[in-house]
Amino acid sequence: MGNAGKLREVRLSTTPSPEALADLRLGDIVYLDGLIYTAREGVYMRALEDKANIPMELPQQSAANFHCSPAATINPDGSFTLGAVTATASFRFAKWLPEWLAKSGAKLVIGKGGMSSQDYKNYFVPNGAIYLSTVGYGTGALLGRGVKSVKDVHWHEELGVAQAMWVLECKKMGPFIVESDSKGNSLFERENAKIAENLHKVYEGTRPATLKRFGETDDRADEVIG
Repeated sequence: MGNAGKLREVRLSTTPSPEALADLRLGDIVYLDGLIYTAREGVYMRALEDKANIPMELPQQSAANFHCSPAATINPDGSFTLGAVTATASFRFAKWLPEWLAKSGAKLVIGKGGMSSQDYKNYFVPNGAIYLSTVGYGTGALLGRGVKSVKDVHWHEELGVAQAMWVLECKKMGPFIVESDSKGNSLFERENAKIAENLHKVYEGTRPATLKRFGETDDRADEVIG
């Protein structure tokens, strides 16, 4: 079998080249090097709706947008203390992404749970971006180990610590998994379709349920509750 079933690991810059992005495959395990910034609804609304100037040179400094609220504090002396960096669900931010991707030049969107392949094809592909998902739950502390330092934090007074734009210097931060590729394909949708196609095989040879809840039936025509 060789390495046919082995996952491929990739070290990727947070200012990736088009060639590096095109080489990524669904399911690749990615570790990131460089600057990452956190941006979610607070940053999006301030930059896109309030028309505030983005306080970074994007995408020159970073093309990696992390949907994250870090467990971090700003100390009285102006220094930062950062622990876990836990991703949040990205589907909630879909309405801002077309404009944000065009404005910021982001090529890597990092978050939890992914989005739909339609979103990828409509928003990501035209802007040359891909989606990286965190792997499993409870990985915030693990991801935090990949943060070398906090370079800056913007808009914390206006947005609060959780919604602020944190700029993190990272080395081998991960693991992340390639959920969308340069063509807008979705790993999660592909694998869910495989599961759905074969789900009936799990129940082959089993007896029908003897006890059922009121209104529950195997025949849709007999349903009590329409």
